[in-house]
Amino acid sequence: MANPIISRDTKAWQLQVWISFGIAVFLCGVGLAYLPGQDLDRAFMVMGYIFCLSTAFFLAKFIRDNQYKQADTPMWKMVVWTAFFVAMTLTGWGLWRMDVNDTYKAFLLVSWLYLITTTFTLAKTLRDKHEADLAEMRLRARAEARAEIETQ
Repeated sequence: MANPIISRDTKAWQLQVWISFGIAVFLCGVGLAYLPGQDLDRAFMVMGYIFCLSTAFFLAKFIRDNQYKQADTPMWKMVVWTAFFVAMTLTGWGLWRMDVNDTYKAFLLVSWLYLITTTFTLAKTLRDKHEADLAEMRLRARAEARAEIETQ
């Protein structure tokens, strides 16, 4: 029996995903570091971006874990989705109500949304790599077990 091929992302794709995520983090950091206005607004936006970033990773993991069968409780599903929507809504509201010029708001909005989309892409890429590694380990273990049985 021929060994099945385990599909993997190319190194170029992995590099692109990491670079894109890094650029998004950098742009958000620059936007927040030079945010004009009140320190309280800046602190609110930093917390909002971090909350959005973490809930995007949680949501990506939740969706992937429940892709084929329900692995989590309905209450956890509600918590994950609610946290993501609350994070996005509060951060968007904070950005909208901020007293800064519209060009600056547009920069913060685009960099924030770029961060969220690259977070989902990074989470998927990392999970795909993990699953491919596990599949290869299983195949290797089966092949070793077959070889051991054949030598006996």
